[in-house]
Amino acid sequence: MRGLSRRFGDLTAVDAVSFEVERGTIFGLLGPNGSGKSTIIRMLCGVLAPTGGGASVLGHEVLTDSEAIKRRIGYMSQKFSLYNDLSVRENLNFYGQIYGLDRHQLAQRREEVLQLTSLEDRVDQLAGTLSGGWKQRLALACALIHEPEVIFLDEPTAGIDPVARRQLWDLLFELSARGVTLFVTTHYMDEAERCNCVGYIYLAKLLLLGKPDELKQLPGVNPPETSRYELRIASPAEKLAPLRALEPVYDATLFGEAIHLLVSDKTPVEQILSAADIVVSDGAIREVGPSLEDVFVTLTKAAEQYRLASVEDVDSHLPSDQARSEDAGTMQAPHSESDSHTPALHLESEGYNSVPHSESEGYNTAPHLESEGHSEAIQRHRHRRTLDGLLAILIKEFVHIRRQRSTLFFMLVVPVMQTIIFGVALDTQVEHIPTVVLDLDNRQASRELTEAFVNTRQFEIVEHVYDHDSFRHSLTSGRARVGMIIPPHYSERLLQGEQVQVQVLVDGSDSQVATTALNAASLLGMNLSVNIARPKIETAIAAPSRDPVGRAALPIEVRPRLLYNPDLESAHFFVPGLVGIILQLVTLFLTSFAIVGERELGTLEQLFVTPVGRTGLLLGKLLPYALVGFIETLIVLLVMVYAFGVPIQGSLALLLALSILFLVSALGLGLLVSTLAKTQVEAMQFAFMIMLPSVLLSGFAFPRSEMPSPIYEVTFLLPATYFIEILRGIVLRGADLVDLLPWVIGLTICCFVILMLSITRFRKQLS
Repeated sequence: MRGLSRRFGDLTAVDAVSFEVERGTIFGLLGPNGSGKSTIIRMLCGVLAPTGGGASVLGHEVLTDSEAIKRRIGYMSQKFSLYNDLSVRENLNFYGQIYGLDRHQLAQRREEVLQLTSLEDRVDQLAGTLSGGWKQRLALACALIHEPEVIFLDEPTAGIDPVARRQLWDLLFELSARGVTLFVTTHYMDEAERCNCVGYIYLAKLLLLGKPDELKQLPGVNPPETSRYELRIASPAEKLAPLRALEPVYDATLFGEAIHLLVSDKTPVEQILSAADIVVSDGAIREVGPSLEDVFVTLTKAAEQYRLASVEDVDSHLPSDQARSEDAGTMQAPHSESDSHTPALHLESEGYNSVPHSESEGYNTAPHLESEGHSEAIQRHRHRRTLDGLLAILIKEFVHIRRQRSTLFFMLVVPVMQTIIFGVALDTQVEHIPTVVLDLDNRQASRELTEAFVNTRQFEIVEHVYDHDSFRHSLTSGRARVGMIIPPHYSERLLQGEQVQVQVLVDGSDSQVATTALNAASLLGMNLSVNIARPKIETAIAAPSRDPVGRAALPIEVRPRLLYNPDLESAHFFVPGLVGIILQLVTLFLTSFAIVGERELGTLEQLFVTPVGRTGLLLGKLLPYALVGFIETLIVLLVMVYAFGVPIQGSLALLLALSILFLVSALGLGLLVSTLAKTQVEAMQFAFMIMLPSVLLSGFAFPRSEMPSPIYEVTFLLPATYFIEILRGIVLRGADLVDLLPWVIGLTICCFVILMLSITRFRKQLS
């Protein structure tokens, strides 16, 4: 690395860090949480772009040739990021296929890593059921499956027990002996002691770099005229504060049942202990050397003093023989009295160049470049293999779908339930409107009028009342939505040929019910009037007009005829549109949740470190859901035809072909949501933001022609708008491709735009 930096807005996570690592060594990068260790690893693995400086891994620049790096490295993330619902064997197979191993190579390498990690007896166990230590072994096995030259391990022993830690480090030593370079981050000092070389990073800056034994000899760690002792006494914690209060005591730290002291040689140690009221027997105190923890505590204190002090005062706070590197912002640890340790990170295969022999050598910033012809071949290879990993992703996704019963239920059963529920519940045919009758005539003619209202099927007499107060109370209470008042002397006036007014009161709180009641009452009044007037007109000398057989008739006869849905069945209107809404709902939610879920679990970051191509990754994630979505389309269409009796009048092949086009656009929307959302909660919110306009503005429930002009124009941005028109055209009207061409073109444009936006935003990198 050469001055490698990474900033997130105003936060500097890594600040001008430089060093190199020798092939076959175990390099430990230490530092507290939040110091920048994981960020450095992500930049070196090519999944996070640096904002300054540069780095090369095995001769490849991380900024320009990250895909070539990914083929030659292994990665083990801080959090277990394999697939819990895949077995040990399936996880290994998946990563082996991602790296392009053929069947023979995969079988051979699988057996080798299983033997190396002692996982042979757990090969068919689900990864999610393994204990912490065995999970780490599996993660290491997956990182080793393709025989990488360098392995990055981000705090590999975090959260596992001491025995598992010891066993994991034994594996790391064995790998190092085989020539594998290990780059390990940790904050455990005992693990740092096991590394060939360690670097310590604090507040985004590299403070020092060197071999553990050499770092312990730094003058700043062992100030002149001081000694370090280990004191073993009863209740050591009680004596810690009194010791720290003594002037000759520079440092006192609790180590288990002992206290480590750094004291001045000018005062005998017995006198110091006596001042703290400590009486020790022979052997309870002994002189010891510094530990790595002493090194890092000393350097951390110096760095903190430097951060708080001015630039002019910093040298007085640092250990005597250390100098601040202005170029890299690091404190350099000398290897000997004559030469200083200069950090210069490449992570190359040619050697650990951390100790130049003179100050004039400075940083070795020249990247390890390969031949021009080889570089061109790598470029051609990279462009040729954008579909890398497609088969592995496909197999993995189908296994996920098969194992996740809830997903299968959501994809295949819930759509059928929604179709049935919505198809039955959404009914625009208003019938059996509750009606109250106040009959003040109560003779044969008034009873015939009441029966005529009932025979229309729009009205249902729920109550007969005999006074106006009861009549009004039936309407105000909501028991009846329509009230009819038949006046007294209704029968006599009809017999005398006089006009009679029958009052029909309609509750307007439900506009659809009210409109139906008004239309039905008006039409019934017209028909009854015509039937009463017809005998008198026929006997008259002159009639307004006569039909072809000579009977009196109205001057104009309008004969309306309903096409495509003659019985005005609501299912014929709603169910075809419901098919489109359900398809978009299921594919949108499942796709976005599948990708965002992997991001939350860390498995997506693990995939980013592999050489899987972006196209292969996207197709592998989307195609299984496209296939399941197509099966779901067939199921919902079967329910539409056989459960609701909605026949498909047009071409089934055309309908299925255009359904695939709509499925692709819906999957693209899910992918777009996954690029916008970081968590599944955010994904759900974005998905609902897309679904709500699709339901309300697509014409599924409300006619688009009645919408205000600006909103009507917005409806053309929704893929569901075009697909619902296509569905109703093919299913109800028997339309062909030429008839539907404007809607097909609109859906194609929407699909193209959505996919381009989704693919453009989807990056094989972290943001």
